[in-house]
Amino acid sequence: MQIVLVLGLLVVAIALFTWEKLSVDVVTLMLLIVLILSGVLTPSEAFSGFSSDFIIILASIFVVSGAMQETGVLDRIGSVLVRLAARMQQGWLMAFIMLIVAIVSAFMNNTTVTALFVGPVSGMARKMNISPSRLLMPLAFASILGGTCTLIGTSTNVAVSGFITAQGMPPVSMFEITPVGLIMCVVGITYMFLIGRRFLPDYPEASLTEGYAIREYLSEVVVANKSPLIGQHIFETNLSRLDIRILQLIRDDQYFFPHPYLIIQAGDMLLVEGKVEDLLKIRETNGIQIRADTLDEAALLTKNSQLAEVLITNGESDLIGKTIKSSDFRKRFGLVVLAVNRAGQTLRDKISHIELRLGDLLLVQGTPERIQYIREMHDLAILGEFTPVMFRYKRGIFTILLFMLAVLAGTVGLAPLSVCFLTAAVGTVLIKALTVEKAYTSIDWRLLILIGGMSAFGGAMEKTGASRFLAENIVDLLQPYGTMAILTGFILLTILLTQPMSNAAAALVVLPIALKTAEALQVNPRTFAIGVMLAASVSLITPFEPSCILVYGPGRYKFADFFRTGSVLTLILLVLIVFLVPYFWPLDSR
Repeated sequence: MQIVLVLGLLVVAIALFTWEKLSVDVVTLMLLIVLILSGVLTPSEAFSGFSSDFIIILASIFVVSGAMQETGVLDRIGSVLVRLAARMQQGWLMAFIMLIVAIVSAFMNNTTVTALFVGPVSGMARKMNISPSRLLMPLAFASILGGTCTLIGTSTNVAVSGFITAQGMPPVSMFEITPVGLIMCVVGITYMFLIGRRFLPDYPEASLTEGYAIREYLSEVVVANKSPLIGQHIFETNLSRLDIRILQLIRDDQYFFPHPYLIIQAGDMLLVEGKVEDLLKIRETNGIQIRADTLDEAALLTKNSQLAEVLITNGESDLIGKTIKSSDFRKRFGLVVLAVNRAGQTLRDKISHIELRLGDLLLVQGTPERIQYIREMHDLAILGEFTPVMFRYKRGIFTILLFMLAVLAGTVGLAPLSVCFLTAAVGTVLIKALTVEKAYTSIDWRLLILIGGMSAFGGAMEKTGASRFLAENIVDLLQPYGTMAILTGFILLTILLTQPMSNAAAALVVLPIALKTAEALQVNPRTFAIGVMLAASVSLITPFEPSCILVYGPGRYKFADFFRTGSVLTLILLVLIVFLVPYFWPLDSR
């Protein structure tokens, strides 16, 4: 019955991870609660994953990455990239960007690297009259491939290393997977340069309002004498009940951008945006007149306001999961959201009620000062223009030195890797590269809970015999085709599971079964572990990988664009993993 319960929970977990209505950390904690209450795991067994070394390593890397971002180190890299690539031809430019991004991604979380480079690359593309769609997908692919080069290149590698260590196997060393990772990077960049770029879309740049198709939703409203709007604060008008947003107020030929203290007066002209049917209802309201049914983009642009595209780049942002209204976006940032682009679709209906997600692209209007303020936010990025954060030279250099010393000390074995990176993280706080508060906010807590919880779930599969049960059935099914066929099956299964699930979750779901299968076959379990780990980092078929989500909106991509460009590359990488992993980690070596 315990085997049935654990396998049933596995199916439920996969379904909930795919559904995405509940946060991955919430799903993981629910699984642990059920396992404890059912008696499958004791509380100490369920929470043991959170006390592992790899949790400390991941948290420390997040802090060091945050310090690099805070001191302007990563922006300095982006500005150097822009200068070096300014005169390159498009093909070489793409290859150069992929190379730089892959190198940086080998030592940082790939989602963070993509978030940092998407702004500079978009701005550079527009300055060179190249469609961003020609560069952003290769950027995402390079960040994913770069993560396969070192232990700390992606959280999945650290999670797998922690899991196999708990099973009594030696941990993955810092550069153990580098030879295979480098080969995969070189092959990936070469493929994109020679073949893949032919499949990349070349979507022409349009004006912002044209790209979001909002022109038909703009109107001018004149406030007549005795209008019920007179005396109302601009954020609390009767128009808001119709979900109509006031973009500008024009009074005596002066343009006012909405702020909480602005009160409407008789004779004011309001530039508003909303659904056509809602705008038509204004005609029926006494004291309010519509001067024009539609306006062009010029009506939105004055010396006091401009349009900009803002990308949500941080999955831990406090905006995620909140609506534009509940997050007080307008009051907090002083910007009006005109439209939201998500997964290639422009969302305009009931904008104030749209729950924000990672990778959402917002078309906003506001004063140049408020848009400049956005540039200082680490959760958001302005596309189309790149202004590096001021580089704090001494603290930035010390941060880089601390990180390099941590990598070196951990590699040569002077101290455990967790201690090395924890020392570097504490050091960045001591030199004031970032505050203690920002150090905590830079950590992706949901990912840590997912990895710690799923490690415990793997322990539950081992304890109940569920992993052995699945392994025996897989061996019976595929053994006639040989050990290599079984290894290929696990690699393919992992790649497929990473489409609906996070990479780390997919790896930790497959890993217990793969290790038991290796034990049943009496072959090297490390071969299966490394194969699953690398397979979890090559999900290029769909845009569900966080790095791909971040470029989906800015590149104006469609789902088919990723399938067309990434499917062949994924197949090539699968073949490389199948043949290279047994070569570097022989099956008969135990």
